Amino acid sequence: MASKKKSSSKNSKAEAALADFFLNEESRFVSFKQLKKKFGSRFHKGELYDAVHDLVSIGFLEERSNQYRHTASKLPDSESANRKDVIEGVLDVTQRGHAYLVSEQSKQDVWIEKRNVSNALDGDVVKIMLTKRKGNKLEGKVIEVVRRAKETFVGVVQRFGDQLFFKPDDKSIDVDFFIPDEKSKAARVNDKVIIRLLRWDRGMEFPEAEVTEVLGKAGAHETEMQSILVENGFRLRFPERVIKEAEDYPSEITAEEISRRRDFRDTLTFTIDPADAQDFDDAISFRKIDEEWFEAGVHIADVSHYIKPNSPLDREAYLRATSVYLVDRCVPMLPEKLSNGICSLSPESDKLCFSAVFVMNKNGEIKNRWFGKTIIHSNRRLTYEEAQEILEGKEDGLSKPLDTLNETAKQLRAKRFKNGSIDFESTEVKFSLDALGAAVGVYLKERKDSNMLIEDFMLLANRSVTEFVSQKKGKQIPFVYRVHDLPDPEKLKDLADLAMMFGHKLNLSTPKKTAFSINKMMQEIKGKPEEYMLETLAIRTMAKAVYSSKNIGHYGLAFEFYTHFTSPIRRYPDLMVHRILEKVLNGEKVNEPNLEARCLHASEMERKAAEAERTSIKLKQVEFMQNEIGKIFDGIISGVAEFGIFVITKDTYCEGMVRLNTIKSDYYVFEERKHSIRGANTHKRYRLGDEIKVKLLDANPERRTIDFELIESKNY
Repeated sequence: MASKKKSSSKNSKAEAALADFFLNEESRFVSFKQLKKKFGSRFHKGELYDAVHDLVSIGFLEERSNQYRHTASKLPDSESANRKDVIEGVLDVTQRGHAYLVSEQSKQDVWIEKRNVSNALDGDVVKIMLTKRKGNKLEGKVIEVVRRAKETFVGVVQRFGDQLFFKPDDKSIDVDFFIPDEKSKAARVNDKVIIRLLRWDRGMEFPEAEVTEVLGKAGAHETEMQSILVENGFRLRFPERVIKEAEDYPSEITAEEISRRRDFRDTLTFTIDPADAQDFDDAISFRKIDEEWFEAGVHIADVSHYIKPNSPLDREAYLRATSVYLVDRCVPMLPEKLSNGICSLSPESDKLCFSAVFVMNKNGEIKNRWFGKTIIHSNRRLTYEEAQEILEGKEDGLSKPLDTLNETAKQLRAKRFKNGSIDFESTEVKFSLDALGAAVGVYLKERKDSNMLIEDFMLLANRSVTEFVSQKKGKQIPFVYRVHDLPDPEKLKDLADLAMMFGHKLNLSTPKKTAFSINKMMQEIKGKPEEYMLETLAIRTMAKAVYSSKNIGHYGLAFEFYTHFTSPIRRYPDLMVHRILEKVLNGEKVNEPNLEARCLHASEMERKAAEAERTSIKLKQVEFMQNEIGKIFDGIISGVAEFGIFVITKDTYCEGMVRLNTIKSDYYVFEERKHSIRGANTHKRYRLGDEIKVKLLDANPERRTIDFELIESKNY
């Protein structure tokens, strides 16, 4: 059972009192006799003695002939000035229980030994006392938890003796939670549960918690999928008041509402989506004008018509911020009545939309564009596979419209790449599941012309809406931008150095030339041994795209103006954009309080949704590989770390690890800049992207890990 080192709460209070005293004494040495005289009425001699020596042991105090002073004089000037001996920041706990403090008050992260993390957890805002480490690296000790990152956790109930404990799934939490019997909600051993932290004061050996929900037996498919959602901060169900509000919406569209909209019901309209899609955000309409020009409409579900600001539905949608896509389900941002019903652009029914309509030609030249509220009637629902068959020559009534749109999309794409858009191939792992949710097959989803056709017209709508709002004359309009910052210069330099080793030269003189040379390299390395390595590292150099009220452009797409307008059923920022655009079109004043904070929240929930999706994929990979123990696989090294190499199997696309201490032929050393490990004696090298053979040793669903043994390497 994981536990924290037990400490006295009085000693903790004595430490805090002494720390405050010495911080005000600057560099003066104080004898223990003087400390007894000052603090003797508050603490016993033994408590005071232990507290002083604890502060000495962590380096907060230095000792000289039974006299003590704060070690501030030993800290770097930039860290010791202006009372920065106690600083506040966010705790980042490693899987081994040590931690870093990330703080705006310190130019460098502060290392915290496991024994000095105290009662803090990963992500908590804490105050620490600074000490000194070798090489001027800073070290500290947690003295106060200012604010918990979260109060609820997911894990498994265990029994030790006659008491119940909770073991968190989160491997960064190296402590078990005590559950009083009256707070257990009848949970049994090996149940996976949600608990709420009740209290964990300094000096308490175990945090105390109560069970708020029993999810089911650990390891069961439904239990594990639900736990992934809760781990990442997503609700398992909608509150009753939200469901009621959604159910109260009428499905009928009134004649009065239709009269306020541009009518596209007689225009050819269709959707193209994945075969398993349940909600349809977008539709495309096509109308030929003459031999050169045609009208293409990008029609987006008018969610803002139904969801009013600050309603229960709106507040719930904001909290969720995004739909979450796990391997076996979509957890929607909106209740099913809206997401799969009223708002969804299903075929053969009238639907309300917010549209971007373009008069254009096959070269992607735009003569006219229009934005506004519409009503549509989708004639057909196509899957990507069905649309692809038509594009590849299958006779169909949509052949000519699809061919025209596809040719236009290719021109839009070519212009984007010419302007510096970066072309990364994306791979998506998919699973075949049986009736119980178990993975019985793994495959890669291919990205073809039908996918890219829709993607390019959505990009056109997103960019055009942003240009329209941002280029309005007069005072700048508050807006939600989708931004992508420039790559990290140091990472780019490392990529360029590594690419040069394979004969590929990157021009880093300007952002645009950087993009061009990366695209050129992507083409040159196709099919070559270094392809996986260089493509992986190129992706890792890129910043993350986020939402912001401050426009810095989108580097990866090479767009000066960009937003998300096309998916309001599943993304809250798109709903915000719809509301702003409607006000702009109506000539109303746009007032968006706390816009940047809302953008930050949306970006954070998007990150959590992506993490939940990755975790669900990893879980299914582990489950699938449980039946393959002992089998030998061809694999590609997908990552290199100081403790091992990550390997993706070529036929099952499952990622696991070969730990360095399991390679018996030599002692291997991690080469960080070369993304490789090298044998100390043989000098054999294994690099990112190398093809190797591995034997599957273990697949552990509880830890969500796959362990391999190295068999041989083809490249070294």
